[in-house]
Amino acid sequence: MQQDPFTREIVKDALVALGEEMFQAMIRTSMSPIIYESTDFAVGATDAVGNLLAQGNGVTGFLAMLDTAVQSTLRHWPLDRIHPGDVFITNCPYEGGGTHLSDVVIVCPVFAEGRLIAWTVNKAHWTEVGGTYPGSSTTCSTDIYQEGLHFRFLKLYNRGEINEALVEMIRANVRLPDSTIGDMHAGVAACRVGARRIAELADKYGLDALIDAMGSLLDYGERMTREELKRLPKGVFTAQDVVEEDGLGNGPFVIKVRLTITDEKMIADFTGTSPQAPGPINLGEAGLVTAARCVFKAVTNTEIPANGGCFRALDIICPKGTILTAQSPAPVSIYYETKLAAMETMWMALAPIMPDKLPAGHQRTVGGTFISGIHPDTGRLFVMGEPLVGGWGAGHDRDGDAGQFCCANGETFNIPVELAESRYGFEIDQYALHDEDGGAGEFRGGKGVVLDYRITSDEAFLTYSATRTRSRPWGLAGGQPGSCNRAEVLRTDGSVEVYSMVTAIRAQRGETFRLVSATGGGYGDPARRSPERLKADLRDGYVTAEQARRDYGIDPGTLN
Repeated sequence: MQQDPFTREIVKDALVALGEEMFQAMIRTSMSPIIYESTDFAVGATDAVGNLLAQGNGVTGFLAMLDTAVQSTLRHWPLDRIHPGDVFITNCPYEGGGTHLSDVVIVCPVFAEGRLIAWTVNKAHWTEVGGTYPGSSTTCSTDIYQEGLHFRFLKLYNRGEINEALVEMIRANVRLPDSTIGDMHAGVAACRVGARRIAELADKYGLDALIDAMGSLLDYGERMTREELKRLPKGVFTAQDVVEEDGLGNGPFVIKVRLTITDEKMIADFTGTSPQAPGPINLGEAGLVTAARCVFKAVTNTEIPANGGCFRALDIICPKGTILTAQSPAPVSIYYETKLAAMETMWMALAPIMPDKLPAGHQRTVGGTFISGIHPDTGRLFVMGEPLVGGWGAGHDRDGDAGQFCCANGETFNIPVELAESRYGFEIDQYALHDEDGGAGEFRGGKGVVLDYRITSDEAFLTYSATRTRSRPWGLAGGQPGSCNRAEVLRTDGSVEVYSMVTAIRAQRGETFRLVSATGGGYGDPARRSPERLKADLRDGYVTAEQARRDYGIDPGTLN
């Protein structure tokens, strides 16, 4: 039965709004700073068969994780074994919803009038899921079994009754059991908030109206996206990029993409990409879908909330067993670096023909940083995990943003200095934009940062991973490439060690872990930068006098 358009729009808006309510519920109930401060999670809802209806703010790089998690759950559990009150848990990297073991998905079916009508989903980074190293992150694993607990579509709740054996197994196998179990319950709470809102919509407007609005929301996303697709340049566009290493010394690994754009479709073909790696840079197929969706959304319609209909015009091709479609038991701990590389390879192919939509290359790393040790005041283990900001590339009409998270992070934040120093065994001596070379152009690339963690505990251990450590963020239209990412250990004897990927490197009290993130690529010939902008750059410290002379051909003395 056709519903009246006013009711349909009200219900559609309510479905989109529930994502924000779930988002706030997760922040308010979680126990780990990586969730309630960094917001390293995503929440949302799907229809009964797993079509994405709405996704709250949070990690952009989870854009294909919520719906594919539901779809895989339905493959594991027949409908006659799914009941009201059930809650499922998974972190399987090789199936829907999967990234690495630290990103745990909570899936909750929603029933009305005895019928399965929707699902609510939460995917969040748990600070600890066990494995060889604190923080469950490693650059040196050789298979999935070294990386932590693996939940493969298990029932966490059965008809409202919690699976106590599963919870106790988790508690016994993680280093921070209280916060891990707390974050688990927070994920369940967020899903239940969304489920309750969907059930209320069914009660208020009727089940037929709700189902109709779900379908209408998906069709609207498809219709608006296809209209924008028609406006894009048509043709075949290619690019190739690299992931420099896999953490075990192997590499570089090549990512190739061939993008075909017609009035009806965008086809992203990654055939020719390197086989899966021995080390933990591998990405599962769901992660590749996310990468392609992010770029597709960026160049079509960014104004409407993302839903499954928006991606009906996107096809993704990639053989199994590549670094983008890894198969079990491939290690995946730092999958995000390869996902970012897939996104930026698509971006690289399209930016020259879409300068109004896409800038030059950015830092292209999460800069995943994990520091652990024994807190000097409490005597208890601490584990800090957070991403690192860096520089974005310049656009055709503006400078790149400085000190921003990478394109996969979305609505992510750093842990505040005050909170970090109160919770962990270090002090932050420096957190500033640096003045390293790179990114010169008519519009310059955004600056990266330098961040110093001085150790105050007896000892601490750093696990860090980055790409764009030898390859540099690319410029456009004559703009210069940016600078590179790296980690340093500043020793008390004055020596400095430099790393691109490292696991559990030790520092003692008074030594410093220093992280340096890349500056983005420039846009346009540096000689065309206006004297007024260059004068402001010199005044504000974005460009040094030496850089002005060398990269821009300007004597700073002539600008006074």
